[in-house]
Amino acid sequence: MKLFAFGLGYCALDFIARFGDLFESIAGTARNADKAAALASDRIETFVFGPEREDPGLAEKALAADVLLISIPPGVSVDPVLARFGHRIANLRAPQIIIYLSTIGVYGDSKGEWVDETRLPAPLSPRSVTRLQAEKSWAAIGRGPDKTVHILRLAGIYGPGRNALVNLKEGAAHRYVKKDQVFNRVHVEDISRAIAAAIAHVGPGGVWNVSDDAPTPPQDVVAFAAKLMGVEPPPEEDIDTAEGVSPMTRSFYAENKRVSNRKLKEELRVDLAYPNYRAGLEALWEAGEGR
Repeated sequence: MKLFAFGLGYCALDFIARFGDLFESIAGTARNADKAAALASDRIETFVFGPEREDPGLAEKALAADVLLISIPPGVSVDPVLARFGHRIANLRAPQIIIYLSTIGVYGDSKGEWVDETRLPAPLSPRSVTRLQAEKSWAAIGRGPDKTVHILRLAGIYGPGRNALVNLKEGAAHRYVKKDQVFNRVHVEDISRAIAAAIAHVGPGGVWNVSDDAPTPPQDVVAFAAKLMGVEPPPEEDIDTAEGVSPMTRSFYAENKRVSNRKLKEELRVDLAYPNYRAGLEALWEAGEGR
């Protein structure tokens, strides 16, 4: 198989590191020439794809791939991959598996109740509205005779270099509190496992929630990380009165839901490496994160 990744970011690079041996060739995009050069290797052929530049040969390489991994977020009103290549991908008469990395944000707010893939999306934030529009467009491409499209709705991502241990070490951790608030999260390794399972799935495409087993109040995650490090956690702050909270952070607290991963485990047969934040943070601490 040949893999083309639109967006060689955190998730795509982790997937390639863990499952790159599945592919005879790997190529992907970066936003600028410096990043493309830094990511290029004997294993990965890189192309620039951004608002101001598209490298020659990019389209040919992408259209020749057996698997497309789409992790570039949409802009204000449009998915850049769909805008530039959607029509050609849809009309290409060659089998392709397309993995689109979306977000559980498309569900909006369920007031803390459990949601699964049967729930009608009701996004609240503009970025989630645009995500849902992109999902629908990719799903439409998947209704063609040659394309299998899997939409992976990702919970909050953590892993090496991106976790509460690192935030505490850098003095960037906060314990914002809102009554009954929970967040959903997933380790990047389990995202990679979900991508690999979707590629191997025999059957039609689908929508899959990718989250761990334990929706948790965010302040508890920081407190556990502090306990591992042997330091005092930052004080709890009411999200409604705390100063210096970014608009994006406030938007996260406007949504409260518990996301079910049952379909991921039962139908894609994904065995989570880190079923809860405790297991994930303990492994990261043992690997030297936050030290």
